[in-house]
Amino acid sequence: MKKLLLFIFLLSASALFAQQKEQLVYINGKVVTADGQPASGLLVALKDTKNIAFTQNDGSFKIASPVGNKQLVIKSGISTIEQNIAVSAGQLVVPTIILKEKAYELKEVVVTAQYGPQSMKSSVYNVKTISAERIKLRAATNVQQVLNTELGFRFNNDLTLGTTDVELMGMSGRNIKILLDGVPVVDRSDARESLNQIDINTVERIEIVEGPVSVVYGTDALAGVINIITKNAGKSLLNISARVQEETAGTEYQALKGSGVHNQNLSASWQNKGWSALAGFSHNEFGGWNLAPKTAFTDEVNAETNRWKPKEQFLGNTKIGYRNNDFNIWYRLDGLKEIIDTRLGINPNNYKGKLQTYTTKRYTQQIQSEYRVSSKLELNAIIGYTDLQRATRSVIHDYTNNTEQLTSDAGEQDVAKFKATSVRVTAQYFASKMVSVQPGFEYSRDAASGQRIKGSPVINDYAFFASSEIRPTERINIRPGLRFIKNSVYDAPAVIPSLNTKFGLSKNFDLRLSYARGFRAPALRELYYNFIDASHTILGNENLKAEQSHSFNASLVWAGIQKDNMQFRSTATGFYNLFTNRIDYGIDPANSSVTTLINVSRYKTIGTTIDNVFIWDNLQVNLGFSYIGRYNRLIEEPTLNVPEFMWAPELNGNATYNFPKINGSVSFFYKYTGKRPGYEAVTVNGIPTARLMKIGDFSWADLMLNKNIYKYLTINVGVKNLFDVTQLTNTSTASGGAHSSGGATVPYSYGRSYVLGLTFNWNKN
Repeated sequence: MKKLLLFIFLLSASALFAQQKEQLVYINGKVVTADGQPASGLLVALKDTKNIAFTQNDGSFKIASPVGNKQLVIKSGISTIEQNIAVSAGQLVVPTIILKEKAYELKEVVVTAQYGPQSMKSSVYNVKTISAERIKLRAATNVQQVLNTELGFRFNNDLTLGTTDVELMGMSGRNIKILLDGVPVVDRSDARESLNQIDINTVERIEIVEGPVSVVYGTDALAGVINIITKNAGKSLLNISARVQEETAGTEYQALKGSGVHNQNLSASWQNKGWSALAGFSHNEFGGWNLAPKTAFTDEVNAETNRWKPKEQFLGNTKIGYRNNDFNIWYRLDGLKEIIDTRLGINPNNYKGKLQTYTTKRYTQQIQSEYRVSSKLELNAIIGYTDLQRATRSVIHDYTNNTEQLTSDAGEQDVAKFKATSVRVTAQYFASKMVSVQPGFEYSRDAASGQRIKGSPVINDYAFFASSEIRPTERINIRPGLRFIKNSVYDAPAVIPSLNTKFGLSKNFDLRLSYARGFRAPALRELYYNFIDASHTILGNENLKAEQSHSFNASLVWAGIQKDNMQFRSTATGFYNLFTNRIDYGIDPANSSVTTLINVSRYKTIGTTIDNVFIWDNLQVNLGFSYIGRYNRLIEEPTLNVPEFMWAPELNGNATYNFPKINGSVSFFYKYTGKRPGYEAVTVNGIPTARLMKIGDFSWADLMLNKNIYKYLTINVGVKNLFDVTQLTNTSTASGGAHSSGGATVPYSYGRSYVLGLTFNWNKN
């Protein structure tokens, strides 16, 4: 891959420097939106040359041009404007260029599952976006803090392993595809712990597509896709930024290191004449919460279940690229080292205690390229490679003489290794205004090894997919698609179909209807991972089938108000998902003491969501409600009288008010998560029956203040988890898995925290 990258860059450089030297003139201009607002960050290019520039914050640009008749091209991401100009000696000032789009439309450009960047309104998918500005206002230190007040999202914490999993629209994290710039993110286990192993300081925006996108992205995309899109070098010639943020963990805090949450980031970017580069480094430290003293005995440690392990992360990234009018190529490297420490208490009989350290190292490389062959044909290629290792080191520490000895129990000195390669090539052919086609090929390779992995398994997956967008009228968009799969290990579905449609019912009403067949391949962990310790025996199952689903989605968008200083949009959605061969844990029929993975007959989710956005001058308000039902498998037992679905409500409200005169803002983020019911089978007086259990409801709220001070500095101060949520009530008596227990409470957070942060940002144009 390194040789391929070097070859491509040398080829690009040779072509660049091979140009004949010509007399250059600087063209100055300005681009504004249809409602007169400055259009910043747009690509300005000279057709048939490699000369490009970007519009600045005030919409102005400056681009070099040879003398002669030229064509200036402005790309907004939604449309392209071309303007003929005659370039003579001396500086040239062109008239102000006015885009077709209004300012708010430029902010609603999406790329996930699209043929190219396009407006959210034009997409056949209902795409949610979270901007970099919103992430900044939240003073977020990880992706979970960005998503935890979004409708449909729930998070589950595993305090034994120090990880967190995500759930979307009633489906677990293993049904959610996590992408980094369109490249699949690799996880060690079922949990999507990688979501909190991505440097939040590099994120430009997050795009969320709910419902199956399996035709486009393949396995795991049953519940939807979360695409984390990273920042580019930006509009300035040079940018340097730094961030320091300190938080308490509940009432626990030590300055800069130890108890509490400590974050530091330093990054720089540069762009000139089509070349760009950026690099950054972040350090995140969480000192743990509610920990027992280092000298605590085993019974003291085990007496409290809501103990949060210390975690430290080192994250680095770099990105380098080149682009001209028709060609774009870039390479990105992300590195992570994460350390989680565990103390299991001292044995009072011999004053020895077990200490464990989980160390994760993740390196993700990707190279992406786009080439515009003609006005009708575009080619895209992505190559991604991930090397993930999680090491478990366990020692017995003798506190009498301060010595350590490695343990010999199974898996306690393990290094689990996962390597993943993905290649994706697509072509977009725009046959006419009515018809466009996207064929594509995708290859992925997953390999794993470790003490708990059976052998050194490798899974190869080959897929060909094709879709088309058909627009019989301006208001109708129909997108059928098919995906054909060949897998080296499991019996993949012969074909995966989908049909997405969008109807413009009127100027203000858009209706989207879709059907999709989804699938999820058995993961390496589910096929070959064996977990055995003193309390558990969990075995993988090499005979698992792929999960499949039928999904129906509908959404109605009403853009009731679209004025310069006022906007209102309301979106109502509904979904229904039917799963077959769902993979879940079950008891081995040959040995009741062994837990294994099995294909469950079926599973369903159903729900509705209403989301409203209101903007008026400096005020933005979001208000939403969702009601989601999950299938109750006990209904299949004829002797048990239980409902088919278990329902849970959610309500959220976010508000931000900007104060232009003082260059500051105040933001409030709120979500109510209702009680989550469930049924468990029990025996009363020898008679099988079903018992209702519930995980308690809670309200989460953050209040943040942001203020620009001086020219380059921004200060943020606030309170997270205003209602001091730490644990949720739980009436279940059943075990929920290898690292969770029923009854008592469910750990959720480390309590109310107070935040103080400072950000430095300097630009040279």
